[in-house]
Amino acid sequence: AVKKLNVPLSGKDMARCGGITSMMRLPIASSLDGLDACFVGVPIDIGVSNRPGARYSFFPGNYRRMITIRQSPFLSPRQLPPANPSKQSPQFGPREIRNQSVVVHEYNVATGAAPFQHLMVADVGDVWVNLYNLPDICWSIRESFSKIIKNGCVPITAGGDHTITYPILQAVAAKHGPVGLVHVDAHGDCADLMLGEKIAHGTSFRRAVEEGLLDTKRVVQIGLRGSDYFGENNKFQRDNGFRIIPATECWHKSLTPLMHEVRQQMGDRP
Repeated sequence: AVKKLNVPLSGKDMARCGGITSMMRLPIASSLDGLDACFVGVPIDIGVSNRPGARYSFFPGNYRRMITIRQSPFLSPRQLPPANPSKQSPQFGPREIRNQSVVVHEYNVATGAAPFQHLMVADVGDVWVNLYNLPDICWSIRESFSKIIKNGCVPITAGGDHTITYPILQAVAAKHGPVGLVHVDAHGDCADLMLGEKIAHGTSFRRAVEEGLLDTKRVVQIGLRGSDYFGENNKFQRDNGFRIIPATECWHKSLTPLMHEVRQQMGDRP
């Protein structure tokens, strides 16, 4: 018998403003049995040093600031910002990613990709996290992802701040050994300490290197940019064999040749 695969709920069958807000309107699964891949959320932001909000579907800081401004006696009505908070605040987190994903259809016109014709995929919800304890969060993420990948299911993760990459890599490397990594970001996340702590959003890949989780000859960081601490300039990454592609090398040209090189560098290994 042909296995019936999950497909996103079509807007032809139910208006996209309705229904359960799962990732891409896929079924929500309570079991990993039979899944080739799954969407999983990790709603944390307590590892960040500056800009929180990655646990939310709505960034409350800007909303509170907007309310404070609107209540200020020093501003005339003309100076008050619009009342619609959705126009004022960035939106982050697994819940908001799911919310935005309801407009995505099952077929990519540009590439011809139709993954749901070949793979069994579902939304398995979020990792349980203790927002008062970052080391405990990392343990919970590692344990959850170990269960996901145990029988070959591939997790597609929605964060969450960048701290989550460290325990996810721990789980993946425990099964596959050191893995390759394609990291697209403004920052390298290879600091040793942040405010004296070893675990934070900016230390994930240094911890991964120290624990042998990465095949450093197959690590590519793309888009690094901005100012830096004097004298560092991604020295740790370069000393460990990472390939660094600054954002300036990506401007005003096609990235197709670069991605061909990256695919060759990754090879057929995890």
